Amino acid sequence: MNIRSVLFIPGDSEKKLSKADDFAADALVLDLEDSVAEARKPRAREMVREFLAARQGKRKSQLWIRINPLDHPDMLQDLVKTIGGVPDCLMQPKTNGPKDVLQLSHYLDVLEAREGIAPGTIKIHSISTETAVAMFTLGDYAKARLPRLISMNWGAEDLSSAIGAVGNKGPDGDWDFPYQMVRTQFLFAAHAAGVQAIDTIYADYKDEAGLRRSCDLARRQGFTGRIAIHPAQVDVINETFSPSTEDVAHARRVVEAFAAMPDAGTIGIDGKMYDIPHLNQAKHVLAMHEAYVDG
Repeated sequence: MNIRSVLFIPGDSEKKLSKADDFAADALVLDLEDSVAEARKPRAREMVREFLAARQGKRKSQLWIRINPLDHPDMLQDLVKTIGGVPDCLMQPKTNGPKDVLQLSHYLDVLEAREGIAPGTIKIHSISTETAVAMFTLGDYAKARLPRLISMNWGAEDLSSAIGAVGNKGPDGDWDFPYQMVRTQFLFAAHAAGVQAIDTIYADYKDEAGLRRSCDLARRQGFTGRIAIHPAQVDVINETFSPSTEDVAHARRVVEAFAAMPDAGTIGIDGKMYDIPHLNQAKHVLAMHEAYVDG
């Protein structure tokens, strides 16, 4: 499943969990990390397990869990207490690199066997830029064998804290250079690893026009989806990360033109030249369109 929108729900909030089925996000993340106070984490694990179990076989969105980092003293409790609910994916925060993903995957191997879950059922999403160390391992994802890894996202807030920065954006609202660099490195790392590249949050959830512009830019650059911090952002994110009517119509023209000339390596459409990479991109657009329409 292609993931366009990812929305967080605190794992200990009965009010927000009760509304979760009304949200249109492709993935709902039941959070056990930052949005849950330490004293509430045991109860949050119970609530998340119950929420998942009640929706077996009738999920309109993927249901993920954001667990605590590997170095959190109770991280294993996140797994032991919730895996029986069979989340679609675990979101792993503060990942230092693919070795952390592999370690989590090994834990899942054991717990899936214990719970009678088919091997490899539960996938992993890596939050890949929250530590300073992670900047030096992004390129390693392309060489790692991580069959559970389906997607990654970058983020600036925890990274800012990790390096003692007082901010991460300039007066114009654009990312400061260190974070522009991180965002770019992350984008190439995700694609090199063959997984979806999810953009970070757009903090002002009341600024729909700004969110749309930002998402349009991110999609043009190669991002495949975005983290939402509020349900009001989900529809815009889903729309902008789906092929538009114009995109689909153009892609069909490209595919049909090459089909009409199967021996051609290049063709002309409306005075512009197209070659095989354009054909592959057109096929990708059509595949995305079909996936979202079918979904």
